[in-house]
Amino acid sequence: MRADDMVICPGGQAALSSTLRALTTPGDTLLVESPTYLGALAAARACGLRVAPVPADADGVLPAQLAAAFARTGARLFYCQPLHHNPTGASLSPHRRTEVFSAVRDAGAFLIEDDYARDLSIDGDPPPPLAADDPDGHVIYLRSLTKSAAPGLRIAAIGARGPAGARLRAARLLDDFFVAGPLQQAALEFLTAPAWSRHLRALRRALDERRGALLTALRRHLPSLVPAVVPRGGLHLWAPLPAGADDVEVTTSAAAEGVVVFPGRPWFAAEPPGAYLRLTYAAAPAELMDEAVRRLARAIPR
Repeated sequence: MRADDMVICPGGQAALSSTLRALTTPGDTLLVESPTYLGALAAARACGLRVAPVPADADGVLPAQLAAAFARTGARLFYCQPLHHNPTGASLSPHRRTEVFSAVRDAGAFLIEDDYARDLSIDGDPPPPLAADDPDGHVIYLRSLTKSAAPGLRIAAIGARGPAGARLRAARLLDDFFVAGPLQQAALEFLTAPAWSRHLRALRRALDERRGALLTALRRHLPSLVPAVVPRGGLHLWAPLPAGADDVEVTTSAAAEGVVVFPGRPWFAAEPPGAYLRLTYAAAPAELMDEAVRRLARAIPR
């Protein structure tokens, strides 16, 4: 995408909300991966949209199911996190990229690519964004600095071409005219300074260390919660709970033990197929992981 295709927004959630408002009308259907980012579900419902889940696995959304969902619902918009998906950590596999593009193009639809985790890869370099392989303008690209820089740095961008890009730029103008100039200048100076590369290397090392410490602790105290596929980046592990466990009750019990985890239920647009916890390894130092998992184990029924 060119610089003229980008519009600056005050954070990724604002970028997502603006995109949904600009490209839909109440009653439209939004396709999402199942599970998906709960902020996307909240934004869609606030816009009066119907949300239809599309099955996904460790390699990302299932292209045949996506094509079937487009045909069944008449949807023209698909929200996707193809890299280090939140909450599962899955990344869209290379062999599925072309099939996903085909499903979107054949439906005459748009794909919203939420690339929030571009700077959070741990194992190897990430693949290029889907937008980089989109010659026809079907991808609307969202990128934020919040996770990689600082939560208070509310800077993000939307990239879109053609009529969709024009509608998005008009919507952002109506929302808030522009993001404060001093904040944009601070972000620009940060991103172009040598310190940015050093920061990203340090971030990657810290995430690797904390993810490893959490996995070690789970294998020691709660092996049933170790995910079948360990995500190659991102901030979270998506842990399946034992049969019969209630994720909300476990979350409440864990909080009483002094451990903050997130129940899986809110991340599903429809009835969840099982009980899960989202375990965030980014927020606590590695040396606390073993004690945290020991306490979590006390909150899970045996």
